[in-house]
Amino acid sequence: MPTLYVVSTPIGNLEDITLRALRVLGEVGLIAAEDTRVTRRLLARHGISTPLTSYHLHNRRTKQSRILDELAENDVALVSDAGTPAVNDPGQELVEAAANAGFEVVVVPGPSALTAAIAMSGLPVDGFVYMGFLPRKPADRRRAIGAVAGEPRALAAFETPHRLADALGDLLDGLGDRRVAVCRELTKVHEEVFRGTLSEAIAHFDAPRGEFTLVIEGAAASRAASPSVDPEPFLRKQREEGVSARDAVARAVDVTGMGRRELYAIWLSVGGNADQG
Repeated sequence: MPTLYVVSTPIGNLEDITLRALRVLGEVGLIAAEDTRVTRRLLARHGISTPLTSYHLHNRRTKQSRILDELAENDVALVSDAGTPAVNDPGQELVEAAANAGFEVVVVPGPSALTAAIAMSGLPVDGFVYMGFLPRKPADRRRAIGAVAGEPRALAAFETPHRLADALGDLLDGLGDRRVAVCRELTKVHEEVFRGTLSEAIAHFDAPRGEFTLVIEGAAASRAASPSVDPEPFLRKQREEGVSARDAVARAVDVTGMGRRELYAIWLSVGGNADQG
């Protein structure tokens, strides 16, 4: 039975590819590539002449049947522009279709911006929540951030340069001034890893360029880093003193470093009035 190989390719440095990946790319009958121009440069670097076909977000429905037809006769490799296919790209649909059709699917692991950023972050990452690219629309982005404000595990996300400033601002507002590692252009000539707080990152990246991977400490680590004030008794005391919701939460942000949304949820849990501002 022919096999669909899910092959990881370099995220920047063309030397970051395994011997197994090169062998598979040279032996399969066809390579399905997110961008054939990008993949052709990689193949040329290593003297590989396997035929290419494009498979991306805009043609995945029309190309899927052709690739499955090819799989009936020959092995096929699936690659993305960079890193591991089927993570945040349409390759997932091809993997599912091939598996449902009875073909064997084999992964050839290798580079990943996600795991590289986590390894370089210097933050405690016993587990993490992968958020993909943060939503484009501000309201959707804030909603997504609010949903993970109390998550004890680290958060990891991709971001584009033109949305980075807004995303960092929303993260600061929703999570508090947590520690973050902002990884830019990983493995490339201009690789940079900024480690600091979200507010410091906003000041540092005043004119961002390149591709970004963010790793943000989880709520549990954030509290452990600044354990001076427990938010629950603090907010309960504010309620007993008749302080409004708006002022109580603002004061709690200052003394705990936690995000407004998370603190507002705690405010409600201790009996605070949702209608006090």
